[in-house]
Parts: sequence; C-alpha cells; structure tokens
Amino acid sequence: MSDTHAFERSHNIMIKAPSAAVLDYVSNPNSWPEWLASSHRIEADDRPMRKDDTFVEQWSTRSGPAELHWVVTDCNPPHLWVGETKAAFLGPIIVRYDVTEPDADGMVRFTRSMINPARPKPPTEDQITRMDAEAETALANIKRNVEARLKT
Repeated sequence: MSDTHAFERSHNIMIKAPSAAVLDYVSNPNSWPEWLASSHRIEADDRPMRKDDTFVEQWSTRSGPAELHWVVTDCNPPHLWVGETKAAFLGPIIVRYDVTEPDADGMVRFTRSMINPARPKPPTEDQITRMDAEAETALANIKRNVEARLKT
C-alpha cells in the first residue's frame, strides 16, 4: 500500500442570516455552481440534502473534468452538514459545513472545511494558495447570495 497524506483546510465568514438559511443554502448542491467556481453541474433534487442522500457533481480541475458521486454522511440542521466523495487523483474528500447560532447582531459564523484524509501526495504551496483564493471567493459569494435572498 502506498503512503498517503492527510490534509485539511477550513475557511469561515460571518453572515447576517439565521443559521437554517445558511445551512439550507449550502447543503443544497444545486446552489454550488452559484458560489463555487469548480462546480459546474449538479444532478440532485433541488433541496437541501440530508443524511444518506446522494448526488452527482460535475467538477473541473486543472487536468480536466471529473464526476464526483457524493453521499451525505452527517446532517444536523441548522448547524452541521457533512458530505463525502472520492476522486482518483485526490482520494477521499470530505466537505464539512458548520454554522453557529446567531450572535446579538444576527450574525452567524459559517465554516467550510475540506478534508482529504488520504491524499496520494501532499498539496503544493501553489495548490494551497489557489484553494485559499477559491475559498475566499466562494465564501463571499455565499454571504452575498444568502443575505440577498433574505432581503426579497
């Protein structure tokens, strides 16, 4: 068996919204192409996914497209959602969303964690820089989209 490398990266943002509005938005994979640049097409019911639900994501990488088959392994609305998939080039991928209770100003902290427990090789500094930049853009998109939906 070859050596693998564990990797985890988390990013967070404050959003002025109820916890449920944030988790429902991000746990509906049909929203992913609205805020995540690498996500292009989703095959799923248009609703928040819950434990044991499955869906398919068409994802783009630097080396070309990939089809990811996801299963929701944990879900505790409005605070937690965990999905898992596998990619030949990355090994297992776990995405975890955590949402806090609103603070006195109505702000919640949304944290998106991407976990690769057994990558074939560690990410390069350039890959980490690109992941961080994509995450910053994605979180800003989530904040904008959730807050705008609440204003309508």
